Amino acid sequence: MTDNLSEVNKTTDSGFKKEISLFGGVSILGGIMVGSGIFYLGSYVLMRTGMSLGLALLSWILGGLVSLLGGICYAELGASDPRAGGLTVYLSNAYSPIVGFLAGFNNWLIAGPGSIAAIAIALPSALTIIMPMGEWTIKIFAIVLIIGLTIVNYFGVKAGSKLQNLSMIAKLIPIGIIMILGLLFGKVSPDLSLTPKTVDVSFGSIISMIAFAVVASLWAYEGWTNLNTVAEEVKNPKKNLPLAIVISIVSITILYTLFNYSIYKVIPFNEIENLLANNEYYLGTYAAEKLMGKTGSILVVIGMVIAMFGALNGCILAFPRMYYAMSEEGHFFKSFKKLHPKYKVPYAPLIVQCIISIMLVLLRNLNQLTSLVIFSGMMFNTLGVYAVMIYRRKYPKLERPYKVIGYPITVILTTFIFVGLMINTFIEDPQTSIIGLAVPAVGILFYFYFNRKNKAA
Repeated sequence: MTDNLSEVNKTTDSGFKKEISLFGGVSILGGIMVGSGIFYLGSYVLMRTGMSLGLALLSWILGGLVSLLGGICYAELGASDPRAGGLTVYLSNAYSPIVGFLAGFNNWLIAGPGSIAAIAIALPSALTIIMPMGEWTIKIFAIVLIIGLTIVNYFGVKAGSKLQNLSMIAKLIPIGIIMILGLLFGKVSPDLSLTPKTVDVSFGSIISMIAFAVVASLWAYEGWTNLNTVAEEVKNPKKNLPLAIVISIVSITILYTLFNYSIYKVIPFNEIENLLANNEYYLGTYAAEKLMGKTGSILVVIGMVIAMFGALNGCILAFPRMYYAMSEEGHFFKSFKKLHPKYKVPYAPLIVQCIISIMLVLLRNLNQLTSLVIFSGMMFNTLGVYAVMIYRRKYPKLERPYKVIGYPITVILTTFIFVGLMINTFIEDPQTSIIGLAVPAVGILFYFYFNRKNKAA
């Protein structure tokens, strides 16, 4: 079998500048992964494990391990085929162009707008500690945020990069404050036994609960695939891309686990139960208030809001460029590849993205949105992991400066884990899962429609 990818990687001059160092790669992944999820997902993980602090921490560790297993598989793909596009490129080469298209289509209809909607709801939810709001007030706030930032990006955002840098710093400040002070001054001795508190369940039920909780934690780890999309701009990607992925995921797993443990050391279990019973999910804010008084909680809320605002702006700004690229390839709406004559932005996908995000805000709550985004993305991440085996078979002569440790067992195990998590999510939340499955099915129709138009042209 000819190894066409080897020739492509040797001869293709894309024009990208290789300006991302190892530290830059770690910063990119850290900036994307450490987002709004850490501030509220600890509550969902805890509830899904039957209020077991030990099982909740175990779920955070397992979520990091699952992400790391997926990350090292993507590291081999990125190091051996370091071209821009990431997952869509791997799926197109390993399976078929239609599979790569479906990954992009899923991002357009569910993953992208779903992420925007989730962050937009999470932001006002964080403010409820200092400014009480009902469910529909939060939704209206979220819609105003989406529309406002869409308008800003329609006219171009010159200060976008500075806003993202500020966002990265703001994300780490509240996490660092709570974690360090909680570990040093927390007086609670949390019960870390691996037994659910709310119900008596069998061993099989506990495994199912952990799996469902891990799915919730994966939203906080979401983003570990993104460095591969800019692989052509990474300096020495054959070495730095795998290193950046491993360093980022391991470091963030430790950070998330210690962050949640520090909360358990500050807030007594009965208080955590009361907070969650009253739908008050931002435990980190209450931990800060216990440690530093009202000033502490306000500082943390401000930090969280700035972080989420920056993340929301980044999503609204970045995602339309992906849909613009899909149109450029001839497999999407022609209007999506038109740039505004004055502001030079892909205004059509920007507006459509705004509309879809608002619809998701109105139709789903925060918990459902995180499950929807994770489930829909997990399908293609699973295909991406298994693509390592197809690449090895299909392109045997392709240079592989980094190889998955323990191949093929690691790849097979990771694939089974992702499939198992998808099945468990389907059982626990079938409505959300069906929506996640329906989107690619609709995408197939879109692909053949645009493909037929291109052939006719």
